[in-house]
Amino acid sequence: MTIEINGLTKQYKEHVVVDQLSLKIKMGEFFALLGQNAAGKTTTIKMLCGLLSPTAGDALLDGESIVHHQVAAKKKLNISPQETAVAPNLTVLENLLLMGRIYGCSKTEAKKRASAQMNLFGLIPRQSSKAKTLSGGYKRRLSVAMAMMSNPKILFLDEPTLGMDVRARRDLWKILNQLKGQVTIVLTTHYLEEVEILADRVGIMHQGRLRALGTVQQLKHETQKNSLEDVFLELTEEELL
Repeated sequence: MTIEINGLTKQYKEHVVVDQLSLKIKMGEFFALLGQNAAGKTTTIKMLCGLLSPTAGDALLDGESIVHHQVAAKKKLNISPQETAVAPNLTVLENLLLMGRIYGCSKTEAKKRASAQMNLFGLIPRQSSKAKTLSGGYKRRLSVAMAMMSNPKILFLDEPTLGMDVRARRDLWKILNQLKGQVTIVLTTHYLEEVEILADRVGIMHQGRLRALGTVQQLKHETQKNSLEDVFLELTEEELL
């Protein structure tokens, strides 16, 4: 397993945001973590990335504890945030080379990795363009490519296609599909069609707890629903007061 979560909990005074979450994600799996706003998924990701300390529980990232070996655990992962984290006045190639040097690569290795990522993400025709001149879709491609420059075992994608037009979104889906099996991916998104196309398995959180876990087809079968949207709505339904 690449990710093993055991009883992970985050509590602020009396408010439990993540409640004893336990979950295993296989090496090379494309996993989607879903939930309404305030369901606990963002807090979960922040704990796994070392941005928040858990109140209780632990998680192993490729064997390294986020509680006891936080520095080693962080080296196993990278994240492509919702806001595209690119240097606007650097070119595509310069952004990638900068990331390579930040992650400790030699100049030769940084160039090698940058070339591989530009090829994968379709950025070679734009390699000399400054990032600020790119469309939203290409900026997002660059942002994910920059995260891949560290050769992470685990990649967290936070709303990777937010704000993209239909064509740009589908183009990125094709690229992300090529990463399957090469890196363990944890996706958070509100686009359920994206989940159906990309995810090997889905976890649905509600009120800090994992309410469902399985493939899209398994969840449809278990809930007797015809769409992932209907599954999601049923599992996250709030009681009316």
